[in-house]
Amino acid sequence: MDPSAANNPELLRFLNEEQQRVMMNEAVAKLTSVCWDKCVTSAPGSKFSPSEYSCLTHCAKRYADMSMVIIRSTQSKK
Repeated sequence: MDPSAANNPELLRFLNEEQQRVMMNEAVAKLTSVCWDKCVTSAPGSKFSPSEYSCLTHCAKRYADMSMVIIRSTQSKK
């Protein structure tokens, strides 16, 4: 990278936003994988069973809650 580019606030903001977007996409992919493997035990049909739906909902909420705890913890250490 050009040394003068490192001082460009627009470029730095863009890079930060892209990094956050990548992290969000990775988190969604991980959430999908973990919760799918845990909750969907049979070949999926056109709808989730009530137990699969409930499991997926709770799994996603727990994952999101823990992600926020981790993010807050790492931000407070900066």
